[in-house]
Amino acid sequence: MFGSIYKGRKVFVTGHSGFKGSWLCLWLKELGANVIGYSLPPPTDPNHFELLYLGIVSITGNVRDFGKLKEAIQCCKPEIVFHLAAQPLVRYSYKNPVETFETNVIGTINVLEACRQTESVKAIVNITSDKCYENREWVWGYRENDPMGGYDPYSASKGCAELVTSCYRSSFFNPSHLLTFSPSNNSILLASARAGNVIGGGDWAEDRLLPDIMRAVSKEEKVIIRNPNATRPWQHVLDPLSGYLMLGQKLLEGRKEFAEGWNFGPDDESNICVEDVVSCVKSDWERLDYEIRSSQDNPYEAGFLKLDCSKAHSKLKWRPVWDIKKTLSMTARWYKGFYENGKILSLNDLDEYIKYAAKKNLVWMRQGD
Repeated sequence: MFGSIYKGRKVFVTGHSGFKGSWLCLWLKELGANVIGYSLPPPTDPNHFELLYLGIVSITGNVRDFGKLKEAIQCCKPEIVFHLAAQPLVRYSYKNPVETFETNVIGTINVLEACRQTESVKAIVNITSDKCYENREWVWGYRENDPMGGYDPYSASKGCAELVTSCYRSSFFNPSHLLTFSPSNNSILLASARAGNVIGGGDWAEDRLLPDIMRAVSKEEKVIIRNPNATRPWQHVLDPLSGYLMLGQKLLEGRKEFAEGWNFGPDDESNICVEDVVSCVKSDWERLDYEIRSSQDNPYEAGFLKLDCSKAHSKLKWRPVWDIKKTLSMTARWYKGFYENGKILSLNDLDEYIKYAAKKNLVWMRQGD
């Protein structure tokens, strides 16, 4: 997979103890990478990272602490950095806007600056969000060259993180500027990745639809649905991760044309409303009971959001593997296995995902492509 590019390489992952970061570390371990994680302690109990027992180097630290972060990166000497550490929740950002901006904007600057001063780093994949775009709630998807924006603090912080990424790519990782501005005279290829609403087993974050549903089912409680008509580009966590790993491969190969921003979203059929998601999950786990209770007291959240992934389709040859039905079925199965039988099905899910990708003959499954 991925041309065996990660085998034996040192890979530094910020936010490795979070939901998406833990899945990425699992996959990197399976690819034979030497993974180093840097993150705050896992944000929930239970949490996916600790359940996996990966045995990777795990450094406890905050991306807002530049000194510690720089020391960790320079000590570990990675060749590639995946930056996932973030404050990832919209509703939390209304309550804690300063923390959100410090983590998502200054934290990103700290990561890029620490990498700029580390000679071993050759590539960075900065993970932001589909919410980085100025959302006008129109019916067509946002492209990579659409304006950055953000109504709520979380979305605005991700738009800012994209602007920071573009700035560093132009000012400090531009080969013509290296002798003047780079302390290490290091040419780094930097890409950013914007994914939609990522779901899958092992997420217990507050104020997210699927974790809220699964917690309620496990306690035999009724889950309250606050925005039943909100539409999102739902996708299994492994789909955008395959895109991130493809990007990393291209950057490590020195392919400068891939050092840009990229969308990784599902097919159009996976853009469905919240109420349809709940109905699908209920068909896989009948214990689910829910109630729609809209309230005027809820903070603003976008009602419609869609990504245009034509660029990733045509230039990277990336495609999602699982449709919405399979995604929701696998997610429900993971939580059902955990709560009813104490099983951790993550590696099984990864194996099944790879088998589906092989059947589709996807590029990243073909050695040498």
